[in-house]
Amino acid sequence: MNRQTIRIIISLAILLLVGLVTTQIVWVQKAYRLQKEQLDYEITHSLKRVAQQILIANNDSTELYDPVEQVSEGLFRVKIRESIQPYYLETLLANEFRSQELDLDFEYYLYDCFTDSVVFTNTIALTQNPQEFESVAPEMNWESDAHYFGVYFPDRLSKVLGQMDFWIFSTILLLVISLFFGYTISVILKQKRLSEVKNDFINNMTHELKTPISTIALSSKVLLSKDIHEKPERLRNYAEIIDKENARLQLQVEKVLQIASLEKDKVDISQHTVNIHQLINDAINVISLGVDERNGNLSANLNAKNILVKGDEVHLANVFTNILDNACKYSVDAPKIEVSTKNKDSNIIVEVKDQGIGIDKKSQSQIFEKFYRVPKGNVHDVKGFGLGLHYVKVILDYHHGKVEVESEIGKGTLIRLILPNHHE
Repeated sequence: MNRQTIRIIISLAILLLVGLVTTQIVWVQKAYRLQKEQLDYEITHSLKRVAQQILIANNDSTELYDPVEQVSEGLFRVKIRESIQPYYLETLLANEFRSQELDLDFEYYLYDCFTDSVVFTNTIALTQNPQEFESVAPEMNWESDAHYFGVYFPDRLSKVLGQMDFWIFSTILLLVISLFFGYTISVILKQKRLSEVKNDFINNMTHELKTPISTIALSSKVLLSKDIHEKPERLRNYAEIIDKENARLQLQVEKVLQIASLEKDKVDISQHTVNIHQLINDAINVISLGVDERNGNLSANLNAKNILVKGDEVHLANVFTNILDNACKYSVDAPKIEVSTKNKDSNIIVEVKDQGIGIDKKSQSQIFEKFYRVPKGNVHDVKGFGLGLHYVKVILDYHHGKVEVESEIGKGTLIRLILPNHHE
């Protein structure tokens, strides 16, 4: 399955999921609104019956026209003709709410138009201990032309949400599915990319190993010819080719083995006092041959005073060799490489600067990933496995150091290695 097909499938799946989530949100909002309207209707209807019972108790046969008014969220005002005893009202309200299964805590207030004031207020806890019930009733404006009582339900929202358990459960389930979907997509994309870089690695490795093997095989056939001993100069040339290609083959195998060693749960890092300048000079001696062959220049300004580090000499030597080898390989023309060291904040800082092809900003955060090679420009004309910088990053991490990169396309790259100094 190609990349374009995967993108189309993922895009369609995301659109479907977005549509499903949007539909769920719309229905949850509708369900919430309906539940709230239903509860307000039940409360209003119950308060109307309480008002009617008060009229009957006062031997008043006149029916009040729309006595209940919802002032705000959870706050209702009820108009009555006569003043009423607080505990009688309390009894009526509690009995009515219980009969209608409106198990809601509430506050009630009595307003007297003669005194133009609230003459009584109390809280009734139908669902919890009265001591746990806290009054949070809002202010309410009263009209002075009649008697009123007000009822406030502080837990009205909880009641509404409690009746939406199915919708809440389905929403949480959809959220979990969405998160799982997102995680699955990320895994698929990661596996797809890993498959691509591994295929790249296998192709590169096949080419890198096949070339020296073919050259060695061809040179060996020439050396097996009967008259080769009569041509000592030719014999020597082919022997040098075999030696050179064998060294190249050994180097490539060594790089693969270096990465294979990192696949273990723990890299075997020995702890010895290491002279960083000595390792750098050794790496320069190895790489300078390739630099000289391309008429390049490799200079060193090793100015650090404290040059000792606690770590593994072999792995650190490989780090410097890999960095210098990259600086040489990724230079289009004659390589110009500068190596410098300095001390700062109990660290030794090694900088390797080249004037090569550079690395774009997007790729700079990925070059330390295993098998990654910058898929741009003439980079793939440069031979390699995409393992060197990953190896550098892992080894620096094990030595409690870090690696930084500064680069610009066409202007070269600076690799900065920071290692903590060791004081004997």
